[in-house]
Amino acid sequence: MKRLLYITFLVLIISQVDVLAQCAMCKAVAESDLEGGGTAATGLNTGILYLMGFPYLMLSAVGLFWYRHNKRIKQNA
Repeated sequence: MKRLLYITFLVLIISQVDVLAQCAMCKAVAESDLEGGGTAATGLNTGILYLMGFPYLMLSAVGLFWYRHNKRIKQNA
């Protein structure tokens, strides 16, 4: 099981794609929208915060389940 996990992790790390160009484009669109008096930048910032927070929430849930599982194993031993 650990071997499969290591292989999966290695494949995910190797297959990363550089996507830095999109950030500059989003910033330029948001700045031009704010200069024009629009509110699209607020929605863009909210979306970025949502996308940033969800992986942390998932990792926290996995960590909690892992902690509880290990705690039960130690209590039974």
